[in-house]
Amino acid sequence: MRAVAGLALRRLRAAPGRTALAAFGVLCAGAMAGTAIAVAVSLSGGFDRAAQQADLPDVLARFGERDRASLDERIRALPNLRSRSYRYEITGVPLAARGRSTGSAALEIVLGGRRGYGLVAGRDLSGRDGEVVIERGLADAWGVRVGDRLRVGRLGAQRVVGVALEPDNVAFPLARAAHVYVSGAPLERRFGRAPANVVLMWVSDRRRLDETLVQARAASYGLTDLRLVTRAGVRVIVGQAAGIVVALLGAFALVTLVAAGLMLGATAAADVQRRLPAIGVQRAVGVSRARVTAAHALEGALLAVIPAAVGVALGAAIAVPRADRLLRTLNEVGAGSALIGWLAVGAVALVAVVAAASAGPAWRAAGRPPAEVLRGGDLSKRRPPRARVVGGGFLVLGVRLGAARRARLGATVGVLATAAAVGLLLLSVAALLQRLSEDPALLGRRYQLTVALPPSAAAEVRRIPGVAATAPRRVVDASDAFSLGQPLRLIAYPGDHTVFEAPPLAAGRRRAGPREVEVGQGLADVLGLEPGGSLAAALPSGRELRYRVVGVVRALDNDGRIAYVDERGLVAAGVGGTPNLAVRLEPGADRAAVGRALRELGAAARPAGGASTSSQGFLRVLVALLRAVAAVTAALCLYALAQALALTARERRATVAVLRCIGAGTGPVLRVFAGAALVALVPAGIVAVVLERAVLAPVVAHLAAGYADLPLGAGASQTAIALAALVAVGALAAGGMTARTLREPVVAGLREE
Repeated sequence: MRAVAGLALRRLRAAPGRTALAAFGVLCAGAMAGTAIAVAVSLSGGFDRAAQQADLPDVLARFGERDRASLDERIRALPNLRSRSYRYEITGVPLAARGRSTGSAALEIVLGGRRGYGLVAGRDLSGRDGEVVIERGLADAWGVRVGDRLRVGRLGAQRVVGVALEPDNVAFPLARAAHVYVSGAPLERRFGRAPANVVLMWVSDRRRLDETLVQARAASYGLTDLRLVTRAGVRVIVGQAAGIVVALLGAFALVTLVAAGLMLGATAAADVQRRLPAIGVQRAVGVSRARVTAAHALEGALLAVIPAAVGVALGAAIAVPRADRLLRTLNEVGAGSALIGWLAVGAVALVAVVAAASAGPAWRAAGRPPAEVLRGGDLSKRRPPRARVVGGGFLVLGVRLGAARRARLGATVGVLATAAAVGLLLLSVAALLQRLSEDPALLGRRYQLTVALPPSAAAEVRRIPGVAATAPRRVVDASDAFSLGQPLRLIAYPGDHTVFEAPPLAAGRRRAGPREVEVGQGLADVLGLEPGGSLAAALPSGRELRYRVVGVVRALDNDGRIAYVDERGLVAAGVGGTPNLAVRLEPGADRAAVGRALRELGAAARPAGGASTSSQGFLRVLVALLRAVAAVTAALCLYALAQALALTARERRATVAVLRCIGAGTGPVLRVFAGAALVALVPAGIVAVVLERAVLAPVVAHLAAGYADLPLGAGASQTAIALAALVAVGALAAGGMTARTLREPVVAGLREE
């Protein structure tokens, strides 16, 4: 073993240039793997980590104002209840600090008991007057820090003593209302005893949560506008803001890891190919096949240890800050120190992959006859190429040089194609996010505008030029009557809802009768629904509506936990409130003119939103993360091509030296290397487009959202950008190799190796 280790070390020291190039490849793969691991681990489990850190209650109940004493008699009698606390929530409170202001804050008056939020900076409320704790989103958006002054409505200037995390919704400004927490004791001394309209409940056994919810509804008589939200419901609330984004990035990370593994395998195979003459000599003098293989495996492992660790750490350093920023906008928490273990596993796995990838080709080569192994390196077994100096002959020569090593060419094309396909996937994800935020038709929505007008105004709106159809759209947040912890959303129109919303059917048919329902794929998966089954919806009013499931649709809205129902049932049950009017425009209609006509009716039109948020800050966070991963992918492409050209130049030093002897300058040598790059880039570009459209895009769309039809695929503009990037990478690699070759004396190239 000592002899094997010594041989491996001598090989590494014998060719420092080659060793540095191979180490750079491992570093690139490590950066790619580190980025993927950081994205995947950080984005997965963010809500659970935040819920644990914030001591998020199992049930959050909101209702009309009630006296705390009478309310507590009912709450403390609930079964399976471990603890409870109360708040008085006031919405629409104005805030101002650091030159910024908002009029839609939520003032949370804490009335004792467990807080239900976790502190990320400063301290908690002490019960003294003039102190507030603010949510982290507000602190980040406005730059407010502990010790600053914040003007809070009628309370005036208050001192910020802490910054809190409460993942019951996404963070401000992604959520419209910024949360500010104050102690109830000083306010009660000034304004009298405060009622309660929020109850936070923690249960002893979460497996029996449904029993607690059933009893809570039974004990809720006299309460108005009761809304029960469980942890599962909060997860859906957060998920609908960016769940598809997080899922897409997680699936992208998986594909990235596969690409990194392919690159390492190709790198090791190319390195063994370059050393075939040395392997032939070793076998000829009696070195065993196992020893040759062990030496190459150990050499690969020794070479990969430091670059793999550095690369993984570098990739994590690039991705973690951007992933954490994304999580902060969602009121979630990054992996923190738990990520270190995953990164260590990734680095060890990379070293193992390099060792295995080096051992495999070495084992196969050492099993061949020594004479056959020694006969490597000729451009062709038939005849050597002759360079023609006219008619683009140097470019053709470069193509023949690059195509001579078919195994290496195949590996290079595979790595380039995989990396380029990942880049195409990245561009298509970014384009999809933009389209989802702007084009509601992608979600099956056929209406373009909503307007806050009563149903009686529908006929008047329909007479506006350019309006094709309009109808009241009622939305009710409910829960499954058999599993109250599972939230769902009921959407109702008068008549046929497909005029305004028609997500594609996954199973069954469209609803027709008043007791029929179409459910989203997400809801069907959670509740085990299928055509012919039953859906029992528990309404906020306490009533229950039952429907027969006739269809399952692929809808993205509310994580697919939706149900299209008949409007008359909701109206009869006393829910649905004042609906907005959905407005469908005629093709080519002037949206601005329609908007002006609607304003004349007394209401401003709002565009129908998409799946992702329109918050510019949120989109900037996503763009930063996508750009970071794209930069790592570009570095991978550059390395793969540079390595292939370097090996070609090393093997064909004599050929290039002869060309230089007969007067070939920078231009001809550059064309030679451009041809060698072109023979890999052209098939790689074709394979990348096919791979992205036929494999990666469908797989990632399925991993990201099996409950929705996502048009995930690169368009013409994204394809052009990716191919242009490949051309730029080829130009850089060919130019760099040309400069390196011209620095070498001609005599050195003519010398027999």
